[in-house]
Amino acid sequence: MNNAPSTIGLAALSRMVFQQTDLAPVWAGLINMATKDLTDASAILDLSTLAILTGDMAGGLDLQAQALQRQRLYRRAAPGKPGLRLLAISAPGDLMANTPIDFLLAGSDIELITLYVCADHPLPETVPEHDVAFLAVGESEANKPILGALGARLANWPRPILNADPARIAGLTRDGVATMMAGAPGLLAPMADRLARDQLANLADFPIIARPIGSHAGRGLEKLDDAAAVRAYLDAQPAARFYVSPFIDYARADGLFRKQRIAFISGRPFLCHHAVSAHWMVHYMNAAMLGCAENRTEEALTMRDFDQDFAMRHREALAALAARIGLDYFAIDCGETKGGRLLLFEADVAMIVHDMDPPDLFPYKAPQMKLVFEAFQAMLRHAAASGARVGLHAA
Repeated sequence: MNNAPSTIGLAALSRMVFQQTDLAPVWAGLINMATKDLTDASAILDLSTLAILTGDMAGGLDLQAQALQRQRLYRRAAPGKPGLRLLAISAPGDLMANTPIDFLLAGSDIELITLYVCADHPLPETVPEHDVAFLAVGESEANKPILGALGARLANWPRPILNADPARIAGLTRDGVATMMAGAPGLLAPMADRLARDQLANLADFPIIARPIGSHAGRGLEKLDDAAAVRAYLDAQPAARFYVSPFIDYARADGLFRKQRIAFISGRPFLCHHAVSAHWMVHYMNAAMLGCAENRTEEALTMRDFDQDFAMRHREALAALAARIGLDYFAIDCGETKGGRLLLFEADVAMIVHDMDPPDLFPYKAPQMKLVFEAFQAMLRHAAASGARVGLHAA
């Protein structure tokens, strides 16, 4: 472990980008380190993360591949003496390939040791010393072979391990989650069908929403109201297969849409954001939260009252999600139907949660996220102290 190179890490680099820090000195320093020492894989890995964060996905993934050819084990040191050593078993890929553990460790003395694995480079026979492990690999088409290869090895892990069942993570596909949640009390998880291009072209029931299989963050996601819209969509989308679901109008009486991101930690739900938008496809970054004080006030009140209001109203649905998904940590994006049911959009272990919003505009956000981070860290410490395998199980 002592030989694992030290990185700046995703959280620190993301904060620089988010706060519009002058990145020129950072780029220059990393390039100098990488060219001065051709074996310095940590500088290359940080360069790859920075490239992805600034929009150069292809270049970033290429740099990442170069780094991982040299080294598959990295560490992000804790400030001062580490109080806990966390081993995160991760996969190559973009920012949504793995659980964003670096963000979740904010403010802690936990040392993050990241071991990258892939289908043709599985877990090594000898792993670094650690106090607790976490399977961080998220569900995706690219990660499916990796998750499939991990099960047998993780079954006999020598230390406590969280999210230890790769089959549960692999099951978090859009169609898999919809099937899993069928009949859950107070919950609507619209069915998601996997359709080929010709099947989508021949649909007759509208409106629907469609997205290419494997896409995230709203890429390729559109509401289609008729056959002409489907034809135009297929002309613009080269994908071979799509997820298709019925469109659910979840606007409130004021015509606005609300989306919540909720993290589940040891079965308990924590609100991470509440976004308000005039558009049905709600993303926090385009939901006018920065420019609308009224929306921020609503989010602050929703966060303040979450345990007594939202979580109480949807307690049966949230409990069903925690029990049926059966993971120590995961997150959901959701809304509320006009009839008051919890409307599930997605469940995953790799959704980004952070505390980087400007504190002058979002003074309520940092305290809320501190609760989330502390709960995650407490889960790690409890697991490490138990000395035994941990994990939730579906009812």
